[in-house]
Amino acid sequence: MAINLLGFTIGRSTANNEGVATEPSVVATSAISPDEYDGSYSFETGGIMGTYVDFTGAVRDENALIQRYRGLALFPEVDNAIEDICNEAIVMGSDRKPVKVGLGSVKLSETIKNKMQTEFDYVLRLMDFHKKAYEIFRRWYVDSKLYYQIIIDEKDPIRGIQELRPIDPTKIKRIRKVIRDKSTTGKQVSSVKKIEEYYVYTNTEQDSVYPTSNSGLNITKDSIAYANSGLVDANSKRVVGYLQKAIRPINMLRQIEDAVVVYRVSRAPERRVFYIDVGNLPKQKAEQYLREVMQRYRTKMVYDQGTGQVNDSRDHMSMLEDYYLPRREGGRGTEISTLPGGQNLGQMEDVEYLLRKVYTALNVPITRMMADGGFNMGRSAEITRDEVKFYKYIERLRTRFSHIFLDVLRVQCILKGIITEDDWNEISPSIEIIFNRDSYFTELKENEILTNRLQMLGQIQPLIGLYFSEEYVKRNILRMSDEEIIQMQNQINMERETGQLAPPPEQQGLQG
Repeated sequence: MAINLLGFTIGRSTANNEGVATEPSVVATSAISPDEYDGSYSFETGGIMGTYVDFTGAVRDENALIQRYRGLALFPEVDNAIEDICNEAIVMGSDRKPVKVGLGSVKLSETIKNKMQTEFDYVLRLMDFHKKAYEIFRRWYVDSKLYYQIIIDEKDPIRGIQELRPIDPTKIKRIRKVIRDKSTTGKQVSSVKKIEEYYVYTNTEQDSVYPTSNSGLNITKDSIAYANSGLVDANSKRVVGYLQKAIRPINMLRQIEDAVVVYRVSRAPERRVFYIDVGNLPKQKAEQYLREVMQRYRTKMVYDQGTGQVNDSRDHMSMLEDYYLPRREGGRGTEISTLPGGQNLGQMEDVEYLLRKVYTALNVPITRMMADGGFNMGRSAEITRDEVKFYKYIERLRTRFSHIFLDVLRVQCILKGIITEDDWNEISPSIEIIFNRDSYFTELKENEILTNRLQMLGQIQPLIGLYFSEEYVKRNILRMSDEEIIQMQNQINMERETGQLAPPPEQQGLQG
């Protein structure tokens, strides 16, 4: 099977009667077009009439959504939550490698495995992942998409990938073109003849044209490494980010915080009431005299929502106004009284409620937002259920993010001639991308599990050979796999032969 990288064909392809190389069709005969929910912009051609689809509105909405995600990420509470997520997902090991490739389950020779391991390390160096792992993962989490252009030397493609160039997700879109068979136009629904997938790159800077199916630079599918969030809007069938469900609580939190600041500043101070004696002055003279007194003694303070500052600018509506009331002859004359300030100004239940909503929407444990929160790392049994759920959430994020490594590694191994396209399709489900984990948490969990198994083993040991077999104990008590049983038995036999391990007494259970 041939692959195309920026229009350059590598591998074997089929040829038609005229000798023109063509890519073999992989689409089975069907009237239903595929829908992979991968964020592609799909449109169809062929049949009785062609179809034109304008993607301008959809692309503009998607780009605006990405810009909104980036704005939300600057909010302090959201940034703190994203910081926790990225720190848990990206953990530097002792060798400064946050991620490794696992080929233990791959059915290939050790020579090919070593070559694939070498190429994977090369891919990490191209991405500069050892230094920029946190930034790359954070960018993927916020934007919900991550693109890399795969650049090769077309004159010497066997050299492999020369550069991995990151692309702004607002400038590139994935297109899926479904071509229907014209010979079946007499039927109600024509069958799908071929499916073309490619990317359209357009410089979507300010005052530029948004990409459509017929504009921009078309780039072949294999020339782009792509990873998305895996979250799809059921209505629009578009990929959304992990910050999508946090948009509403974040905006509500912003509004309530601004309202709280205004309320605190406006209600906290005491206000004065000035009763100004105007005597027998006419109405206009009395009003003029009242205004002169107001301008002489008034205090004007305003709250700037953009900066959060309180100043005495006169460009905004005042929120600290004293009251000036005229008093005619016969009253008590000029008088100044004081109105008390607001009460219960220290209540913050509404702000704390919305803050919990934000953390819940981001799948971050609530205890992490509290100053005295967290969990005791003395025993794994003391770890809360929220932390366990958060750990599983991080594992799902790692799985989705690992698609970017698999895309690049596939192209690199095929270009180098290590494996073929068919071989990759066969072994790719067995390839694991292993992320480093928090060593202390993992060690604590594994030690406690082993301790519990050994305690149960001590209780059931007198019954071995009476009610339970050694095979049952190994599989159901110690939870050993077939490979572990064989490996452990071989290791025990070798240590006994070399004298490192003395033979156990016959009366003890679990003979080798």
